[in-house]
Amino acid sequence: DVVELSCHGGLYVTRRLLRAVLRAGAAPAGPGEFTRRAFLNGKLGLTEAESVMQIVSARGEQAARAALAGHGGALEKKIREVRETLTGAAAHLDAWADYPEDDVPAVTAGGLEKTLGGAKSRLDALLRQFEAGRALREGVDTVIAGKPNVGKSTLMNLLAGCDRSIVTRYAGTTRDVVEDTVLLGGVPLRLADTAGIRRTDDPVEKAGVSRARARARSAQLVLAVFDASRPWDADDRGLAEEVRGLPCVAVVNKIDLPQKLDKKYIQHYFKHIVSISAASGEGLESLTRAVLDVLDAADCDPSQGALFTERQRDAARRADESLGEALEALRAGMTFDAVTISVEDAVSALLELTGEKVTEEVVDDVFRRFCVGK
Repeated sequence: DVVELSCHGGLYVTRRLLRAVLRAGAAPAGPGEFTRRAFLNGKLGLTEAESVMQIVSARGEQAARAALAGHGGALEKKIREVRETLTGAAAHLDAWADYPEDDVPAVTAGGLEKTLGGAKSRLDALLRQFEAGRALREGVDTVIAGKPNVGKSTLMNLLAGCDRSIVTRYAGTTRDVVEDTVLLGGVPLRLADTAGIRRTDDPVEKAGVSRARARARSAQLVLAVFDASRPWDADDRGLAEEVRGLPCVAVVNKIDLPQKLDKKYIQHYFKHIVSISAASGEGLESLTRAVLDVLDAADCDPSQGALFTERQRDAARRADESLGEALEALRAGMTFDAVTISVEDAVSALLELTGEKVTEEVVDDVFRRFCVGK
């Protein structure tokens, strides 16, 4: 039974009421109190319980959908299917080895390799999607970079939906980093509009350029902006060299003006290129698709179940590595006993993932991250 007490007045009355109910035998709720009880009483699996916190902290629709799918058991179902495949294979191995007189179908290395390889492929897919899922949950540090007056601040304002950055026709207006968080295609982007990157002798502007370069190098995503109405120059080339090898989208801006930029230079440096008018919003959908593609989130369906905590990823990774060892043992011609040991290690890791075989310390660590009362 649950009783909710709501009292009026200041803190004194509230504290007196709290002391009274504690003296009467009530206990203060700890972090994740009710979700923890549901887990301990078998009402929720551990991945379902973890998804409660993900729902509460979701920053966008995609993250909320992923968390709701986890709460509905989508991830646990996927893991259970892999685990049942492995336990079935291990049981078949044991029966064939221990009861040769019975009519147990023979185990072949080829058949076993196909079974284990299929299970490993499913874990590989989950692990690949983890980073895309992390982007949905935690957001992506994103830097808007480019030489002065290419429209970086206009792009910032377009994505933010309001005037976050000062926009003028004068180059070098942005000297410091302007930040905001926006949702693009359901992914939270922590945007940073930086100073124009160019060679300069102005000490103040030089400090801004240095800061812009440092932010770009450490970013998870760079939107490298180029001006379609001006020819390619040394500053453009310097930016392209600066961000080469980073997760990046080349944004060719000002397509509403007469075109003077030869895109062959852009194509030499960048895989993902979009043309937009930050002033009118034209091309925003193309930019959204390119960003999702760079982040490997374009094909991420959060409703299908995904790993969404480091604990889950670690358990899945250990299971995946154990299956890799089992497959190596098979291909090396080792005995089936050696293969079985690695398969059992994989099963054990998957049981940890779902919470069916987990220590009290792990449970404590999961629920201490919750706020009181959940």
